Amino acid sequence: MDDNKLYNALLKSRDERRQLDRDRGEAKSEENFRKERPYAGSDRDRPNWVRVETNQSEYPPSVYDSSVSLSLIGNPNPWNRDQLRERKIIYSGMPDKEVMDAYRELRIQLRNRAGEGNFTVMFSSLGSGPGSLLTAFNLAVAFGLDSHSSALLVDCDPYHKDLQGLVSTPLGSGVTDFVCDRSLSIKSIIYPSGVERVSVIPAGTQASNAVELFSAVRMRELITELKARYPDRCIVLNAPPFRENTEARILERFADQIVFGVPFGEVTGELIADSVDALGSDKFSGLIFQE
Repeated sequence: MDDNKLYNALLKSRDERRQLDRDRGEAKSEENFRKERPYAGSDRDRPNWVRVETNQSEYPPSVYDSSVSLSLIGNPNPWNRDQLRERKIIYSGMPDKEVMDAYRELRIQLRNRAGEGNFTVMFSSLGSGPGSLLTAFNLAVAFGLDSHSSALLVDCDPYHKDLQGLVSTPLGSGVTDFVCDRSLSIKSIIYPSGVERVSVIPAGTQASNAVELFSAVRMRELITELKARYPDRCIVLNAPPFRENTEARILERFADQIVFGVPFGEVTGELIADSVDALGSDKFSGLIFQE
């Protein structure tokens, strides 16, 4: 893969998006954006990347009602706009419309690719250090901004403890603890995020044997149960850096789609191509270039 071609494609898409924003005039509401672009991201015209900026509920009724399901998602300590801005969390009406629309576009593309029902998307950085969590969290928020759906961020990176800084509720046990301890219930590891219709599951405290835990049958049971519980919920798995850890290769089996993050100036086109080849899966959905 030619680095210059990849970079030029990025610049071209950025210019086209800015021109489109100018043509649209004033920012449109989240509901209008969703209604006006129902077919965005189809295989016919779907780009394979989107540019973005980075730096408890109980079981539903036996007869499924999405409005009841969504109303069960608690948010006792919601972030206000200043708090969201401070944490670089996206929100409807934020001043940087280009970033907001990039996440909306990504949401639409992933949903159209998935078809009907919920799905699981794994996000993993191709960089060498932390930095994927904020993008994964904002991806979950993008789904939560759609009033007809909800999102659950499952942090599967036990080596970095950044999630607490993004949520408004103290976090305790998480994924690795649940897999280790059968006395823990799913309810006990799901926490409100501070963002409407978005819940989180932290990575947990058992980092030393994460590879074995993610390979366990109980890990598969967890993801299966989370997907079955709410048909309207998108599950975002935040995985450790793909090139640096084995865990991301193991978590791939639980995902319906996979998106890689590309930190600005850190990853070459050749490394991107090699990573996609190493993944060896038709689950690959695209790249997010992070600045």
